[in-house]
Amino acid sequence: MGSDTSEVALDLFPYLKVYKDGTLERIAGVEVVPPGLDPQTNVLSKDILVVPQTGVSARIYRPNFVIKDQKLPFVVYFHGGAFCVASPAFPNYHNSLNKLVAEANIVALSVDYRLVPEHPLPTAYQDSWAALQWVASHKEEDGHHHEGWIKDYVDLDQVFLVGDSAGANIAHHLAFRIKESDLGQSFKILGIGMIHPYFWGTNPIGSETADGLRKELVDKWWLYVCPSDKGCDDPFINPFVDGSPDLAGLACHGILVIVAEKDILRDRGRFYYDKLVKSGWRGKAEIMENEGEDHVFHIFNPDCDKAQSLMKRLAAFLNQGSGKGIVE
Repeated sequence: MGSDTSEVALDLFPYLKVYKDGTLERIAGVEVVPPGLDPQTNVLSKDILVVPQTGVSARIYRPNFVIKDQKLPFVVYFHGGAFCVASPAFPNYHNSLNKLVAEANIVALSVDYRLVPEHPLPTAYQDSWAALQWVASHKEEDGHHHEGWIKDYVDLDQVFLVGDSAGANIAHHLAFRIKESDLGQSFKILGIGMIHPYFWGTNPIGSETADGLRKELVDKWWLYVCPSDKGCDDPFINPFVDGSPDLAGLACHGILVIVAEKDILRDRGRFYYDKLVKSGWRGKAEIMENEGEDHVFHIFNPDCDKAQSLMKRLAAFLNQGSGKGIVE
């Protein structure tokens, strides 16, 4: 690229590039696949408009065959991508949701929240919250805006939030928002599945101290995603800074934290789990570590043994409420 206007001003590897003329080029997470019947997993999906005012949509999934009158656990899923790339239609996420729905025999809603920088934070949180409010509205008798698949196949007393990376971060924040809102009176979250959660902080902990290069990379991502005077200690990304809510107040009954051994974010996930256990929170906390693996490996290598064991563990966690699965 010869001209100054097309020179790269900021390279946010591996997600996107920003050029000096302000043009944005997303490198990762741009491919899309349509919904429909997945022959491999026999899972059906369709795209639905969730919040007409903002245009926020979601992709909803269910097993193709559901026993008559059987009500299934329901997962509200938030994809990863550092708040700035990917969507539910990204082939890797679509494939992952098909596998999860088949493995756990659940219904799932994958939220297409709007991305940074076109929609600065806290838009992603607001969109995700609006989607959750829409789900909760299905508990009301007035079925004007009700989605048939939720009405016919879902047990709304078995709702879980699940997310990977940035999506796990979103799930954490929504669990506090539920507690503080009127929604918490009628709508309960049974559990949260956090896969390789995207939490961070200015001061390095654990393996971050020995990996300055990757620490610098993650710092750079966050400062682009959320430019503020708080930097990497913004409460959005660091749940333990002053002013953050006490983990004892998390509005759910169980949490499964999954970390990957080679992930630079691993020690943040472990720290979160440890703080949760010591916080006085009255739920059941569990942790799983994927040995020898890196960040969201299961999204990019879904058929490997470790990815399959991650899915099985998550499925067991999602089935606890129905008595069909017990987590060891």
